Amino acid sequence: MRPEFEPGWIAHRIVIEQPTSTADGSGGAIVAFATLATVWAAVEPVRAAATADADRLGAAITHRVTIRWRDDVVPGMRIRHRGRKLAVETVTDPDERRRFLLIEAREEL
Repeated sequence: MRPEFEPGWIAHRIVIEQPTSTADGSGGAIVAFATLATVWAAVEPVRAAATADADRLGAAITHRVTIRWRDDVVPGMRIRHRGRKLAVETVTDPDERRRFLLIEAREEL
């Protein structure tokens, strides 16, 4: 996070989505995502690493997303940004002043 507020650094429009589940009629549930809010954010790529799962190559890409403080964003939610889906892993208030939320998210490929 920046030490001073710079106008324009929160310049990306993102959609925060929360999971919703509905019964599938067979005793299970179908999980879908519904829009919680559309907000301005700073989105920064943090790390990209190659992965190998069951003889399949892939990539693990993480992002740091900074938004203005809200009390309704929790791990397990999802962020949509420029056609990508980011799974929210951690949510912190970096300076404990309720000004910003720092979200660590993993890109869903």
